[in-house]
This record gives sequence, C-alpha cells and structure tokens, in this order.
Amino acid sequence: MERKQIIFTGGGSAGHVMVNLAIIPVFLEEGWQVDYIGSHNGIEKSLIEPIEGVTYHPISTGKLRRYFSKENFKDPFKVMKGTIQAARIIGKKKPVVIFSKGGFVSVPVLVAARLRRVPAVIHESDYTPGLANKLAIPFAKKVLATFPETMKYLPADKAEWVGAVVREALYTGSRERGFAFTGFTSGKNVLMVMGGSNGSQKVNQAVRDGLEQLLKEFQIVHICGKGNIDHSIQEEGYRQYEYIQDELQDLLAITDMVCSRAGSNSIFEFLALNKPMLLIPLSLQASRGDQIVNAESFEKQGYAQVLQEEALTTESLIRSLKQLKADKITMKEKMMAYHASEAKEKVINTIKQQAK
Repeated sequence: MERKQIIFTGGGSAGHVMVNLAIIPVFLEEGWQVDYIGSHNGIEKSLIEPIEGVTYHPISTGKLRRYFSKENFKDPFKVMKGTIQAARIIGKKKPVVIFSKGGFVSVPVLVAARLRRVPAVIHESDYTPGLANKLAIPFAKKVLATFPETMKYLPADKAEWVGAVVREALYTGSRERGFAFTGFTSGKNVLMVMGGSNGSQKVNQAVRDGLEQLLKEFQIVHICGKGNIDHSIQEEGYRQYEYIQDELQDLLAITDMVCSRAGSNSIFEFLALNKPMLLIPLSLQASRGDQIVNAESFEKQGYAQVLQEEALTTESLIRSLKQLKADKITMKEKMMAYHASEAKEKVINTIKQQAK
C-alpha cells in the first residue's frame, strides 16, 4: 500500500509548533510520510529538523504587523514568493492533507493548499483567532479550537471545539533527573520562570533584580530566551537556560510553581500538570491582547493569578509570587478537578477524516 503523505506547518513562536510536536510522532509511527514547511530562521526550524523521519522545507514568508513599517510594503511579495514555493513543495510531495498550527509562515502554505486542492486543517490555540489564522481560515476545510468560547469567532460550518492538546512526553518527567540536572534539592520550592520562546527582557530583569528576596523563598529555573543569559549571575539555587527541550519534562517534574507568559499551549500544559501559575501576559502594546484574555480566563477558573505587564516591577513580582506560594494548595485542588480532554485523538481523527 502506498504511504500516505502529510505536510505540517506553523511557526514564529514555540507555541505555534508544540501541537505539531505532539502529533507528528503518531503519524510517523503509523507509517505516514511527514514533511514540514516552515520559515528559514524561525524557532520551528530548530524544533523540527532534529526529528528523524521528518523533512523540513523552508520558504519565504512575511511578518503580519499591526503597525506601520516600511517592511509592510515588502511582505506581500515575500508571501507571494512563499506561496509559489509552498505550491511547488505540495505539488512534488502530493500530500493527502495539510495540518497548520498557525503563525505567519502558515498563510502562504494554506493558500498554496487551496491552489493545489489539498484539504487543510487549522488548529487555533488562543481564545480569539490570531491574524494569521484569520487570513488562512477561508482556505481551510476544518478549524479546531482549544477554548470553547472561541467557537463564536469561527465559521460555524467548519469549526469544532476539541480542547487542549498536551504533549504526552511532559507526563514522563523524572524528579531524580530534574534535581540532578539543576543541582537543586527537595527542601525548597522550585519556581520555573518562562518568558516565552523569545524571552522577555522585562520579566527577566524583574526576576534578576529581585533574586536576593526570591531565593529566600524559591529555587529558580529561569528559561530566559536565546541570547538572554546573564553570565555574571552565579547564585546558588538559580539556574539559567536559553531554551529547554529534551529536559523540560524533568524540570517540570520538580517545579512547584510557574511564572510565565500566557500563551495558550503553555498554560494548558501547566494546567494538565497541576502547576499553579502567575501569568504575566503580553501587553496590548506588544500584542493583539490574546494573552490577556487567556490569562483572565484561567484566573476566573482559579487556575492562575495574573500580574499585568504594565504593573510589573520587582516589588510587585516578589509580592505576587509570595501570594502564589501561599495559595498554591487551593489552586492545585481546583486544577486537579480539570481533566484534559481527548483533544489529541480528536485532532488526529479530524486530520484523517479530511485526508483525500
């Protein structure tokens, strides 16, 4: 029997790749031929290329900005070039279906899929659809949502709520390996700080400025983003990493609390693992506000506390983290009542149903 072909796409941030990382292994195990279309320099390239059995294809792509820039005049031509490149790849690989996680690199791929008459499935993680997915939805056969509230923003004839997809590997973490990797002990709470895949200068600085006080309360795993390690800081109980991939499940196994941005994929993973959260969503000045809505939803359900970026100072961060520590037992009880849906199976089944 001829091997079935599938193409995945999505990128720009780790959040636009995580669901792909969760389901790609299933298709590989079932004997599918798997290809991935991403950008030349995006984080998706570093996350996908090491996967054995997946061929990565970089294409030209623009950036979908909401502000004036001279680059905006060049981007349509980049997207057109990317669409032509994606159409050539699709024509050569002849996939039976395409799965998109979003991000600006996905737009030319979805346009090319329509031109090649290949059915495409989109997964939207955030409370409201991102700009890239808004542009791509007309070219897709099916759109899957993480938040049930997202359904009101999607076309009823092609939308379906499936819930959050959580990588199974995250459940396999070892506390022993986590403590060995960090050199931490079980005698003090472990706080994981994540500023997003690209890091956050403001969060990073607030943490470092407050280290003297924070280290009295916590051992800190600080995932600070590429190029953001401060080598001058060598404090006991404080570990810095640009990005963590293979050891993430082990670090989460020893983590008691999380301080994080409010990207949908990450916060649902923390929820599934019952990790109380202090969320610092990207401000409206730096985003379309999706993280603010995500954080508010989790706060209302008792899964997280929220510190808005405009209110972020070293003092407010220390105060909020101390409060999180005081409330963590109550918060964990509420989180344990949440049961992850069979979202992964739903996504995989939908992809297979759309395959022509």
